Amino acid sequence: MSTIYILWLRQIKRYLRSRSRIIGSLGQPLLFLFALGFGLGPIYAKAGGGNYITFLAPGVIAMSVLFTSIFSGIEIIWDRQFGFLKETLVAPVPRLAVMIGRTIGGATVALIQGIIVFCITFLAGFHPESWSMVPVAILIMFLIAILFTAIGTAIASVLEDFQGFQLIMNFLVMPLFFLSGALFPLEGLPKAIEIITKLDPLSYGVDALRFSLIGASHFGIGLDITVLGLMTMFFLWLGSTLFARIQV
Repeated sequence: MSTIYILWLRQIKRYLRSRSRIIGSLGQPLLFLFALGFGLGPIYAKAGGGNYITFLAPGVIAMSVLFTSIFSGIEIIWDRQFGFLKETLVAPVPRLAVMIGRTIGGATVALIQGIIVFCITFLAGFHPESWSMVPVAILIMFLIAILFTAIGTAIASVLEDFQGFQLIMNFLVMPLFFLSGALFPLEGLPKAIEIITKLDPLSYGVDALRFSLIGASHFGIGLDITVLGLMTMFFLWLGSTLFARIQV
């Protein structure tokens, strides 16, 4: 337990010390929220969709959690390159404890980032339908963060260096985000796109956030939580299995 706590604390301290990282990670959420939100807002309203900022804000929050959690998992590659990972793995502690500590730490960092973006959405005019559901939204953010930190850990455990990083961004992270319904409603999509969105785990995270923040849901909150929970358990298992096989 002490190992998990130390690694969790290390992740938090690393994040808080890097002011440039905190500020830099807000760039994309601000761009999508203000440029896209206000740019497409009139078109969305004319189409009968209502306030686009209200629709968009949960998706932007989920995007922030996704990017931060994936990158927290992929930090394993950085640690491997500079020898920090070897120092951790040669310690007389189970690798499972190391993986859990890093995952919880990365998920906590992603949650902090999501809460920061949630606060920024107020500047764009967003407000939750019920403040009593905000703690539920925070729990959903944390569940999303654990899921994608575990995915990032699984990916980083099989990569030797950063050469595959761009491949991950272009063929995994960006499609996960754009096909999750974060930017557009999931109703009335072509059949092929509809199937892909149902296979995207982030779709259920965005949908659960929308339910908790604005009371709207496409899949239903029960299905959202079930899918997120099962996917999180699967990728925690996969990430821990692959992490245990790392050669340093």
